[in-house]
This record gives sequence, C-alpha cells and structure tokens, in this order.
Amino acid sequence: MSPTPPRFPPLRRVLGRWRGPGVVLAAAGLILSMLSTGSASARAELRATDKAASSPRSAKAPVRVAEFVAECPFTHRLPDDPIVLPGLPGASHMHSFFGNDSTNAHTDLAALKRGRTSCSPTTDLSSYWTPTLYAGGKEVEPTGTTFYYLGEGVRDDVIATIKPLPQGLRIVAGNAKATGVGDPTSIARWSCLHHGEVNPSKDFVNCPSDSMLESYLDFPQCWNGKDLDSPDHKSHMAYPVGGQCPATHPVAVPKLRQVLRYPVNGDPARLKLASGAGYTMHGDFFNAWPEDEMARRVRDCINVIVKCGADGRP
Repeated sequence: MSPTPPRFPPLRRVLGRWRGPGVVLAAAGLILSMLSTGSASARAELRATDKAASSPRSAKAPVRVAEFVAECPFTHRLPDDPIVLPGLPGASHMHSFFGNDSTNAHTDLAALKRGRTSCSPTTDLSSYWTPTLYAGGKEVEPTGTTFYYLGEGVRDDVIATIKPLPQGLRIVAGNAKATGVGDPTSIARWSCLHHGEVNPSKDFVNCPSDSMLESYLDFPQCWNGKDLDSPDHKSHMAYPVGGQCPATHPVAVPKLRQVLRYPVNGDPARLKLASGAGYTMHGDFFNAWPEDEMARRVRDCINVIVKCGADGRP
C-alpha cells in the first residue's frame, strides 16, 4: 500500500495568519517544502492561489436566450378595438387593455406617443389588449402581465438577422370567431401555474386551488416588409416555416409572446371570455416603442442571443 501523502492546511489560510517582515521568506520556505513532498493537493492549491491572484474575477456569463421583456399591468376596460374597429367606440366586445392608458377606439400612433404607460420599462408606450375574462359573470383581470420579445421560432442564423419591429405596426394573433378547439386559427394555450401535470389546452382548464390560470399566446414574427396593417389585420404578418420566414414575408422580427396569469382556479365551466369560449382567446398589439429603444434591444439581446431584463440589458 502506498503511503498516505502528508496533508497541509489550505495555503491561503496559512498565509492569511502570517504577518511581519519575514513573510516573504517564510512563504517561500513553506512553498518549497510543500512541493518537495510531492503533495498533489499542495500543488493544486498553489496553482489556484496563483490563478486567483493573477486573474480578475470573471463576469457572470450571459444566458443564451434571445429575449427582452415588458411588464405591462392592466390599465382599463372598454368595448373598443382601434385595430379591428377603428373610430367606432362601443362597437366591440369588452377588451382589457395593458400598457398605454390612453387606448380607445380612436387611438393612432400619435395618440400613443402622447399617452402614459403602465409598462416597465416606461419607454414602452405600446398598447396590448385581449378579450376580458369573466368568472361567474364578474370581470377578472390578470395579476401577471408579461410580454416577451423573443428570437425563438427561427434558426440561430436567422435570429442574427432579426430586424426591429417598425413603429406603428399592428398585429392580431388568435381568432375571436374560432369555432372550437380543433380550429387551426385558435392558437392560444391555457395552463395552470406551477402545475405541469395539467395538460395545456386551447380551452379553459381546471386548475388546482393553489394555482392560477395562465394564458399563452404567440404572435407571428415574419413581416412582409411593407405594410403596418392589412385589411384582415393578419395578412401582412406570417409565422415561420421550417425555422425561417417564408418568401412572402421575408423580414424576421422579434416574436411577441403574451403571458397572462389570472387569479382564478377550479371549475372552468364558470369561465368565459367577452369573445366566447376559451379557444376564442386573441391578442392585439399596437407598437409604439421608441425606434432607438427597440433597435438597441434587438441588437444587444435578440441578434446576439442574450437574455435581457426590462431595461434591455443582460
């Protein structure tokens, strides 16, 4: 059996106790003594000490996720829709609005720029809205309202080419007139917070008493490069195919993901949207980000695949 190598206290602890003018000679003597024993642990400790002394502490590596976010709490409710029914107050089903607090049937880009916002960051003057949720006939507003801007959905080489969302762009995702869970135009998903055992569905789900109802909705991320809107409010945008944008919509932009958390659970039979069943969930987005702020976030977060916070920084 090989002899057990001698054990030494960590070099940093030993040196930390030394004081006085002989510290250099004493340290040198101890180091030579350690090395002469052939102690692997001593040599490893010395290398670690030298490395720590000669190298600055490295910064925390950024998370490789192409993302920046806006947290935009509920602001108000109106039976208005300035994208689908512009200039017609009261002509729509009830909508819950997030972000810009000035949004109504007459809203345009100039009005959004003059408005105030509930968003963090406050630079985001955009307006987001969805059909209002009712539980037992009473309005329920989400307590969690996160809007993610993502690079996912396309290949990494396409992410590197993603362009900023143009100011004034209007997008509608989902279908307020969907006919059932099998309708391919119904794209929202309902799930339960912290309860992955409950399968997501296009319709409302039954969440446990310690959970909340969640809604996820992804907006299209391919733009035709010309129009800020279209007659059906969808044709100017498209979803990627095979990790890239189709030739008809060649400009890749950040994918907006709307995530809402409602403080309700239990029997979904008492739930309905202003537009109808859960599968009619849809979202509207009117972009009023300042151009420089949007461009910086796309450059520093999306294109380089880095996870950023609300301030648009890693």
